[in-house]
Amino acid sequence: MRKEDCYFLGKIIRRHGLSGNVILKLDTDQPEFYNKLESIFIEINGLLVPFFIEKRSWSKVDSLNLFFKNTTEAMVDQIIGKNVYLPLATLPKLTGKQFYYHEVLKYEVKDSHGNSCGVIREINDQTAQHYFILVLDGKEVIIPIIKDWILDVDRDHQIITMQLPEGLLEVYTQ
Repeated sequence: MRKEDCYFLGKIIRRHGLSGNVILKLDTDQPEFYNKLESIFIEINGLLVPFFIEKRSWSKVDSLNLFFKNTTEAMVDQIIGKNVYLPLATLPKLTGKQFYYHEVLKYEVKDSHGNSCGVIREINDQTAQHYFILVLDGKEVIIPIIKDWILDVDRDHQIITMQLPEGLLEVYTQ
């Protein structure tokens, strides 16, 4: 499995107890999607290694207590602090105005009048307010991702239409 064919699910943060269990801290808004998780890929030395889950239970709302099949204590020690991935094909399809960040990269953002605001180069989700980083006429444009501002996601034409506050783009065109 290649990393580019996967999405980041979370991180193994610590051991749980003495029997080889670990805690997987999920990086998702919808942890309930992972109730029946059977396997995961853990990044070890740059490679995605499959681990098959024997037992799972919720530790917290966003953390799973996992016990893997056929693992040794040394293997458990090696995966603490490692990133966990799942194949992109396992993501549920989203419709309407909902989208996954990875799926809208290279989409064009337009305002409600049909004017281009730029093409999404990357998305910053490391701050309290997530935002699109667009490129427009060689300039970097930053637009906050606010659900109420998103009017339409056209997957066929790769366009997101947004209702932007008046004057937002004028900052970049001066």
